[in-house]
Amino acid sequence: MTQLPALVGISHGTSSPEGRRAVRGLHVAVAEAMAQRHPDGTPGVRLGHVDVEQPDVPATLASLADGEPAVVVPLLLSAGYHVYVDLTEAVAEETSRPVVLAGALGPDDRLATLLLRRLHEAGLREGDAIVLAVAGSSDRRAVVDCVEQARRLAAASGREVPVGFLSAAEPRLPDAVAAARASLGDRGRVVVANYLLAPGYFDDLARAAGAEVTAAPLLVPDEPAPRELVDVVLDRYAASARSLA
Repeated sequence: MTQLPALVGISHGTSSPEGRRAVRGLHVAVAEAMAQRHPDGTPGVRLGHVDVEQPDVPATLASLADGEPAVVVPLLLSAGYHVYVDLTEAVAEETSRPVVLAGALGPDDRLATLLLRRLHEAGLREGDAIVLAVAGSSDRRAVVDCVEQARRLAAASGREVPVGFLSAAEPRLPDAVAAARASLGDRGRVVVANYLLAPGYFDDLARAAGAEVTAAPLLVPDEPAPRELVDVVLDRYAASARSLA
């Protein structure tokens, strides 16, 4: 039987204890789902980070068995500098095993479904305006990914969904919130859809941007990882694993 490559999930990394717990919960859920999909020979599942935390990408790959092939899955919602430079270079420099880099998690209709569920959990009302909060990037391709995710959320919610960036791109989230409020007048609230993987620095910024309500990020610490997110990770893995077959 052909050896299935390991799934190496690489998150951004965070100093937030809540964020770390949330991402580790995703890692556990992905490992369990991989075992269900491949009961006769579960591939290895590893978690590493591109910034802030250890292990980094080389150390995570080195934790695998000698020569074990791997698919690096960015646990990142859009493909910017970390995907196109950091992870691309780390994969290119790996010489001890076959390894391929999968695509980022978004945009994806399943993430729109999850975002909408988080909005309803936060108490979204009929007259509320939605603004999508994203981390932001200086890479135009990542910005395009985020705008596309907003379009998908708009289709799922039946409402216009502008984007507000927390760094590197415009409009900044406080400005997008203010613009949404001005368009509403007294007819409703501004509710932020939190297009962040887990709690941490950017989540804190999102909650300080002036909206009446800010939904939870995609991952919530000490809660099961959402099935939609797990399925996206597994599908990114499967698509790239075929290229190593």
